[in-house]
Amino acid sequence: MQKKFQVFVSSTYEDLLEERQEIMQALLELDCIPAGMELFPAADEDQWSLIRGVIDECDYYVVVSAGRYGSLGPEGVSYTEMEYRYAVEKGKPVIAFLHKDPDSLPKKRTESSKAGQKRLADFQASLQARMCKYWTTTQELGSVVSRSLTMLQRKHPGVGWVRADLVPSQEASLEILELRKQVDSLQAKLEEARTQAPPGTERLAQGEDTFKLHWQACTRNGLEYFDWSGSEEPTWNDIFYTLSPAMIQEATDAELFKELRDSLEQHALGSLVEENDLRGHKLEKFSISSDAFQTIKVQLRALGLITKSTKTRSVKDKNAYWTLTPYGDSIMNQLRAIPREKDTE
Repeated sequence: MQKKFQVFVSSTYEDLLEERQEIMQALLELDCIPAGMELFPAADEDQWSLIRGVIDECDYYVVVSAGRYGSLGPEGVSYTEMEYRYAVEKGKPVIAFLHKDPDSLPKKRTESSKAGQKRLADFQASLQARMCKYWTTTQELGSVVSRSLTMLQRKHPGVGWVRADLVPSQEASLEILELRKQVDSLQAKLEEARTQAPPGTERLAQGEDTFKLHWQACTRNGLEYFDWSGSEEPTWNDIFYTLSPAMIQEATDAELFKELRDSLEQHALGSLVEENDLRGHKLEKFSISSDAFQTIKVQLRALGLITKSTKTRSVKDKNAYWTLTPYGDSIMNQLRAIPREKDTE
């Protein structure tokens, strides 16, 4: 939907008539709506309230300063500075355009009194503390305003105005709002469903059910080798406890197989040492069945705990990558997160 942005143009008036006309033309070429103080008699307090209302409705605020400070309001501040202060107070995107060489301006376009010159210097110093551009000729000012406002629109997108016939009717807006509520509700239900066990998994081995894993090991004592074999029966929670952290991002088959083998090796060797005198023995080899690993992977997938990663990869990468499902992530947190210790008195 195409928008038109409203821009308030603030400056002293009589000494910058040509410059204001150039800016208005530049804004119209940018398809903007110009607004300015010349539309209102500035000395009227009621009109000042009207000017503030116009600034409130504007998307951007532009102030131009050359050699004049401008007519003073009741508080001894020029109306140009009053407008500027109000725009800053309201958080409007503001950009100032200062004359590059005010000493070159004709005397009638500059402040004649010391007090006026000081007020102008102080005001321009405050303008230079924010986004500020410089100009010399009227034509240069129009060009600088066009470029600067385009940049300002990119950094601070405005609300803008649209044609009334392009705005949805009240009935359409209410319908859109109701549809958004339904979408939010369905997304919440979907997210809740994704963190629950898939239907039908209650018939599968899981949780504290055990799975027998056979292993083979070889140790060496001096020049003599010894072969060992046995089995461990971890629960499915134990297996998932071991493998799940590797899949917080994603993991290959080889990485998961190593995690499983290393964990089983630690438990198996512990049992082996308890049952046999292995003083002086060095572990040469420890292996588990790849078929058992494939069964584990299928079971975790069937339980809805893991899924194959769909991330795009190089055509040379032939690895299979696995990652946690939202449900798997939830179960991992339940198994591995450390609960707070209960307060004791």
